[in-house]
Amino acid sequence: MTTPFAPRHWSSRFTFLMAAVGSAVGLGNIWRFPYLAGENGGGAFILIYAATTLVIALPILISEIMLGRMGKQSPINAMKALVRENRAARFWLLIGWGGIVGAFIVLSYYSVIGGWALKYIELAVTGAFAGETEAAAAEHFSRFVGDPGSLILWQTAFLALTVIIVAGGVTSGIERAVVMLMPLLFILLAAMAAYATTMDGFGEAMHFMFAFDFSEVTPDTVLAAIGQGFFSVSIALGAMMTYGAYLDEDVSIGQSAVFIAVLDTVVALLAGVAIFPLVFSYGLEPSSGPGLTFITLPIAFGTIGSGILIGGAFFVLLSVAAVTSAISLLEPIVAWVEEGVSISRKWLALIIGALAWVAGLGTVLSFNLWSDFHPMARFGFMEKMTLFDVLDFTTANLIMPTVGLMIALFAGWVLSRPQVAEALHAGDKPWFRLWHFALRYIAPFGVISIFVANVLM
Repeated sequence: MTTPFAPRHWSSRFTFLMAAVGSAVGLGNIWRFPYLAGENGGGAFILIYAATTLVIALPILISEIMLGRMGKQSPINAMKALVRENRAARFWLLIGWGGIVGAFIVLSYYSVIGGWALKYIELAVTGAFAGETEAAAAEHFSRFVGDPGSLILWQTAFLALTVIIVAGGVTSGIERAVVMLMPLLFILLAAMAAYATTMDGFGEAMHFMFAFDFSEVTPDTVLAAIGQGFFSVSIALGAMMTYGAYLDEDVSIGQSAVFIAVLDTVVALLAGVAIFPLVFSYGLEPSSGPGLTFITLPIAFGTIGSGILIGGAFFVLLSVAAVTSAISLLEPIVAWVEEGVSISRKWLALIIGALAWVAGLGTVLSFNLWSDFHPMARFGFMEKMTLFDVLDFTTANLIMPTVGLMIALFAGWVLSRPQVAEALHAGDKPWFRLWHFALRYIAPFGVISIFVANVLM
């Protein structure tokens, strides 16, 4: 399929893979997956995660990259072209619009959390964690998020870094950033994991994460595995469709998607290997999310002799993961506007970044001045959620599952089988038949299960 607008291109398959892996590897890999595994049967959860990712997340990931390469434009314009060419209902344009809207909302609050990671680099390298107790670490974090001025400062720094990279374009901006940042992430993670093997709590941590305990496996475990796989590989937010639009025709989408999913999982597992020996060595309680990252780990960093070095490395690692994901959220929006107006990319990145900054102020205030403001309470649902909670819930549980389901249905049922086979250069190979079956039947069921579990139950 040809389009009148296809000016952007990856210079190599390697740069595409680094950008795509950077999009997939985010905060959830580091602060959520290892804990989920440990609390849900260890190796049993990892096995279930791998199986469900293979038949649910991976087929949709392949489809999203494929749709991007077929349309060769931003998600909205790519879907316009595909809908027109296949004489499909305009309803399917929601794939593009949903991805763009979801990306903007996530970028607005992700930049605030990314700012936390940047702030904690400063705290780590200045020795602020020395002698930190649990109460002191909790108070430290509470005082930080309770100060709107500090949050805005670090949110601005994080978004400025993201805008500068995207403003440089695909080759001079995104490629240069990811080919430097992603190897740095892998080196830091490997070094931290190697250091963790020397700690007293290494054996206990490995048992927590990897011991097969099928007694802990419940239907909720399976749903957690499906959800983690779906959200972890960065589908349904327009990023992979946009990155696919810049991909050469001779690059195998199937092989690339498998590589992305595998490396995404490896990073999550290595993060657990690096983090939890610290937690267990100092008798701390394993947890997930901000509590693990900004309260529990600083206690450990403040106790060990090399805490400044290890703590600094960890928060640099966290910041790299956040920045490479944020790049992939801003790029689809900038690409879409760039296709329709005669304004330089630099100005577009700055304007859209500024809009995301303004939208992010609601998230900033949700942790302090607006902590008692529950915007949906008057409607009788999400009654106890702050504005940040509402935005997070809406994107994770409504927009992303809806867009993911529509991608599966459009690629599996609207596009013809020969058309899809040609787009993937697959012929009628066994892997293609299995993938097409999973895309049409298993993946939609999996996405619907996420929606039902998180919204209706």
